[in-house]
Amino acid sequence: MLRWTIIFLIIAIIAGVFGFGGIAAGAAGIAKVLFFIFIVLFIISLIRGRTVE
Repeated sequence: MLRWTIIFLIIAIIAGVFGFGGIAAGAAGIAKVLFFIFIVLFIISLIRGRTVE
């Protein structure tokens, strides 16, 4: 999922350079959402990964 975030971030940067504002904003928005989903899943995996014996 982090790979998709990076891909959409690169698409947003390239679209921003070429002046496609709507495409850049859309790709950046998708990258933000995927990044936050990745962070939440990472935190959940850290919490669940700890075992108490």
